[in-house]
Amino acid sequence: MSRDALKTLFHPFVTDAVPMPGEGERVIFLGAEAGNARPEGFDAEITSVQPFRPLFRALRNDAFPEAEGEDYDGALVLCGKHRGDNENRIAEALARVKVGGLIVVAGGKEDGIQPIRTMLLKLGIILDYAPKYHGVAIWFARPEDASDAIKALKKTAVTVEGRFQAAPGMFSHDRVDAGSELLASRFPTDFDGNVADFGAGWGYLSVMLAEKSPRVNRIDLFEADYRALEFAKQNLAHNCPDLQARFFWQDLGAEPPKEKYDMVIMNPPFHEAQAADPELGRTMIRTAAAALKQGGRLMMVANRGLPYEPVLAEAFREYGETCRNSKFKVMWGKK
Repeated sequence: MSRDALKTLFHPFVTDAVPMPGEGERVIFLGAEAGNARPEGFDAEITSVQPFRPLFRALRNDAFPEAEGEDYDGALVLCGKHRGDNENRIAEALARVKVGGLIVVAGGKEDGIQPIRTMLLKLGIILDYAPKYHGVAIWFARPEDASDAIKALKKTAVTVEGRFQAAPGMFSHDRVDAGSELLASRFPTDFDGNVADFGAGWGYLSVMLAEKSPRVNRIDLFEADYRALEFAKQNLAHNCPDLQARFFWQDLGAEPPKEKYDMVIMNPPFHEAQAADPELGRTMIRTAAAALKQGGRLMMVANRGLPYEPVLAEAFREYGETCRNSKFKVMWGKK
C-alpha cells in the first residue's frame, strides 16, 4: 500500500488538472516508491530513481540508484523528510526535463512541501498546486532558462572536520555524529582482522578504526544509501589510501552479508523512510551476530533509551556495556 504522498503525486493527472503523459513519452521519477497510484491512461515510460536500497528493491527492474539521461518529457518528484534531498530532486528534474516539460512535485506537511512551494515562487517559477490526501501536489512547466533555479536548489557537498565530504540528506551530513564519535573513542588500537561496518554512512567509523588500528586487514562497508556509500569511497580513499576496503550497497535487513567477520562496528539507524522503527536496530544486531565468526565481536552505539539489551542477550554468548553518557551508550557482544 502506497503512502499518501504517492497518491497525492498522481492526483493532478486523475483530475485532469494536467495532461496524462501518453505512450512514447519519457518521464523521470525522482524519489520513486512502489505503489498502485499510477492512474489508468498514464502510459509514458517511467524511469525510476531511488538511492535508498529498501525502497529501490520494491521497484521494478527499470529503477536506478541515481539519475541518468536528459530531455525527458516530464518529471515526477516525490518528497521525503530531508529538505536538501527534496531541493536536489527538483534541481535534477529541472536539469533533465526538456523546456516546457511538466514537472509534478508532491509531499506531505512533514516533508516540508509548503516551504518548497514558497521557494519555487521566489525563484520565479509559475506553478499551480492542489491539496489532497493530507499533502500538496505542485506542478509547473520547465522554464526555458532554469539555470538560476537549478543553482539555487542544488545542494553541494559539505566538508566535515576539514577532511570528510558529505551531502545534505545523508545521516549527520554536516558534522560527526556524537554517538559515532563516542563509539570511535573506544575502538581498539591493535585489531588486525576483517571488519564489517554496518550502516557505514559516509565512512566516518571505518576511517577512525583504520587510523586507530593501522594493522586492520580489511573493512567492508555496508550502506543502504547509495549516495552516502559513494561519499564513503571518496572519504576512505582520501583518509586511508592504503586500506583494503570494499563497498556494498545493501539492505542488511533483507540482504545479509555473504562472509564472516572478526568484528562488526555499527551505529544502527532507527528510522526507515518516514517512520521511526527501533526494530531496524534489533534486526541489524541479529544480522551482525550471524555475520560474525565464532569468537567475533560486535561494537555498537545507540541512544540510551533504546532497549537493545534483550536482543544482544538473545544473539550473543556474552554482551555488555562499555560506557555511556547523557545521550548514548556503547555496547558489545561476543559470538
